[in-house]
Amino acid sequence: MSTQVVTIDTDRPGVPVSRLVKVELRKMFDTRSGFWLMMSIAIVAALATIGCILFVPNENLEYSVFGAAVGFPMAILLPVIAILSVTGEWSQRTGLITFTLAPHRGQVILAKALAAIIVAVVSMLLAFAIGALGNVLGSMLNGVDPVWDMSVGDLLLIIGGNVLGLLIGFMLGVLIRNTPGAIVAYFVYSFVLPTIFGILAELVDWFKDIHLWIDFNAAQTPLFEGGFDNGEQYAQLGVSGVIWLVIPLAIGLWAVLRSEVK
Repeated sequence: MSTQVVTIDTDRPGVPVSRLVKVELRKMFDTRSGFWLMMSIAIVAALATIGCILFVPNENLEYSVFGAAVGFPMAILLPVIAILSVTGEWSQRTGLITFTLAPHRGQVILAKALAAIIVAVVSMLLAFAIGALGNVLGSMLNGVDPVWDMSVGDLLLIIGGNVLGLLIGFMLGVLIRNTPGAIVAYFVYSFVLPTIFGILAELVDWFKDIHLWIDFNAAQTPLFEGGFDNGEQYAQLGVSGVIWLVIPLAIGLWAVLRSEVK
């Protein structure tokens, strides 16, 4: 019996990250649920804008109101999108196919992160554009001059804050790799922990001194309020970010790279 020798071309270049990013972006829109999840961003932004036009008093009708109205839903939807982009490989059991076609798992995870960030930035720009249109229409309908009380720098800071929120969702997806578990963990992180930290800061003197150093949500507040006043606020954001984002993400990546995909 003869033995056939198979030659493997080891010099052939691997799949570039740019192509993986395109694939991940397409996967976000290919399914019906994914498409409507993306569409919900524009729909929610439009509904929030219409609500501002109808219910906000004329004296308070300004662009920052529209920005806040469309920004709050974004802060909830974008991390969920990031979670789904990661956990789909495990929840839908497509990971074996994905990591067979693209065996470099680190590149696949990087592509998912970049695709999620691209979607977040484009979605925020679209939401701000809808808010700007609402500000113009609302002013015309109510017979007042439009008020543009937010600069480009303010908008960029808000986009940065929402990207950080998205990365928290992405981190939880990588760390937990289960859609319901990661989503529940995100809402606990976003709504339960800040409440607990706030109560402790009010009742415990020593905790008040370290509150902003360990509460990543609270440390991001300057991003949504016009910027940082001093270097300490930057340091607080960095330290709390290492605790809640960098370290858990590193642990999650280590687990993804070493775990058996079934």
